[in-house]
Amino acid sequence: MGDRGRDSTEAYWRRRAIALGGVLTLAGLVAWGCAGGGQHPAERRSVHNAAALASPGAHSVPAVVPTATVTVTTRTTVRPIAPRKTVDACEPRDIVFGFRATKTAYAGKDLPRFRLTAVNTGRRVCRFGVGPKELEVKISSGLDRIWTSAQCARGSGSSSQMLRRGVPYITTVVWDRKRSSAGCRSPRVAARPGVYVAAVKAGTIKVRKQVFRLR
Repeated sequence: MGDRGRDSTEAYWRRRAIALGGVLTLAGLVAWGCAGGGQHPAERRSVHNAAALASPGAHSVPAVVPTATVTVTTRTTVRPIAPRKTVDACEPRDIVFGFRATKTAYAGKDLPRFRLTAVNTGRRVCRFGVGPKELEVKISSGLDRIWTSAQCARGSGSSSQMLRRGVPYITTVVWDRKRSSAGCRSPRVAARPGVYVAAVKAGTIKVRKQVFRLR
């Protein structure tokens, strides 16, 4: 009887312990179910989506590749326009000057004409005086000064020309066959037939004289 009593008591407590463990386990499961297994709803959705994507039967969603935009910037450099430099006067040694009468004799009402040329032989562009006062044509007969282009010239009588290397400046001076008058008075006296000498004064440049005849 003593042994059976102890066995009965131990069996009773084992049944109580098993029943208590079952109750605790059931309570734990209920609590876990109510709390969502300890996860936030967003986390559960993420896990569910991840599982769906990982599933072989899930549809693949193509990834969107961003489009690269290339912007090309063009820079334009504007260079300031350099101010025009002052052109220096020509050096006399750089000027080759020509002077000649178009004929050796002028008859009747034919007017004497003289052709003047100036050529710059220097390397740079230079300024050369070509007005009646800078290129003064004088006509004389012996010691008698008959006519000069500088007298009674229009305006100031001065003018300048830019001469480039090797490009000649050409002009023609015409004599009206009349003598110059003091103060540019009119009428002027016509020159008589005879031999005349034409010369040109161009600063320090020496120019060959021209001899011609009026008939």
